Amino acid sequence: MNKQQLIVELQSKGLQLTGQNLGASGRKGGAGPSDHKAIAVEETTVMVPVYTEGATNSPYTLQNPSSEAIAATLERHGEAIANIAFPRQPRFYDLKTAEGIPYKHIALLHSHDVLATTVLQTCMRYNDRETACQFCAIGQSLEAGRTIARKTPAQLAEVAEAAVRLDGVKQVVMTTGTPNTSDRGAAYLAECARAIKQRVNIPIQAQCEPPQDFIWFERMRDAGIENLGMHLEAVTPEVRAKVMPGKAEVSLERYFEAFAAAVKGFGWGQVSTYLLAGLGDGFEALVEVSDRLIQLGVYPFVVPFVPITGTPLENVPAPDSELMYRLYAAIADLLNKAGMSSQNMQAGCAKCGACSALSTFEKSLSKGEADPSLTKGD
Repeated sequence: MNKQQLIVELQSKGLQLTGQNLGASGRKGGAGPSDHKAIAVEETTVMVPVYTEGATNSPYTLQNPSSEAIAATLERHGEAIANIAFPRQPRFYDLKTAEGIPYKHIALLHSHDVLATTVLQTCMRYNDRETACQFCAIGQSLEAGRTIARKTPAQLAEVAEAAVRLDGVKQVVMTTGTPNTSDRGAAYLAECARAIKQRVNIPIQAQCEPPQDFIWFERMRDAGIENLGMHLEAVTPEVRAKVMPGKAEVSLERYFEAFAAAVKGFGWGQVSTYLLAGLGDGFEALVEVSDRLIQLGVYPFVVPFVPITGTPLENVPAPDSELMYRLYAAIADLLNKAGMSSQNMQAGCAKCGACSALSTFEKSLSKGEADPSLTKGD
């Protein structure tokens, strides 16, 4: 099993970490992909599910964690297969604001050098199951007291400066729950970005739904945001209506109008979207939409769906690793033919790449090294 195969399998099957506390703390609940922990596989940092039900049954376990709790031997069905490491707990986690708010309640370390935050930890759809995204856990971390509902621009700037200075953070990713405003959070994201840039010069990605007026793309760019994420998650009408009924009211056509406008403002290859494989969209549909996105100048960041405990989709299994391997290979081929690369992005989830194996396929395909076969796991 090569490195690509191992990463794909780990992200689909998860890793058993029962009773072990290794390196930086993992992430439970919250916005976006969750219930993960950062793990370094041959110097590539990936986010691997560790708090899901699937992870408790994973064939992947650890043997002999080091005394410093940042390195271990990875086993598959009890057989040692690789050495892995865990990023250390960041030093900025030890700090608090003047009001006594822990920095880690304002922003978290993702991967090993990305500062991530949800600036508004509430969403206009979340508390209504008739409209809520069925995979979303944005309210869980707030209910558990691990974050605050609204991070102020000054707080975010303070934490970003400390994360860069103390832990060498290289980029900031800001997402938001969707407020009931026509700008869909773009205005507040711009305000936060402006404050961060006044304290520290660091690339920023912002993520939101398409605003009603596309002038907000220009305003966000002017505020210092280099990269924009607008996340489709699902791509076929029937799947969108089922798993994200409220968000599905924003049509695919509207999203593509927004993508075209955003590319004009942020630049070709500086706009991205999440595609969650495993929600019900077929292989052909995901590849077809990815091709359309790439031709428009948008990076399709495909990731495996991770069922999060406490959500309506908690019992839906993660996608099969063989499907993910095929998707990565096909989409990476499209990216390479178009000359689009995650590493050419200035900031964002795709540049980080830790929640997906796509960037490893992108690199190897460009060198002609991709292996089209995948040894099935169980």
